Amino acid sequence: MQIEQPVINEIKDKTDILEIVSEYVKLEKRGRNYIGLCPFHDEITPSFTVSEDKQICNCFGCKNGG
Repeated sequence: MQIEQPVINEIKDKTDILEIVSEYVKLEKRGRNYIGLCPFHDEITPSFTVSEDKQICNCFGCKNGG
């Protein structure tokens, strides 16, 4: 079963990535984005960023995101 695109778009419109990620990762505002320790791998220096404007996240260390 595949989810239809209108349903996906509605979910995206009603969801804030910053709100969801900040429940699991302590984020600090840096310029336009937020930065924190990656939840996908162990690290000491934060490399995980969240863009509130683009509603995406990315780790520059392990390349996970979405």
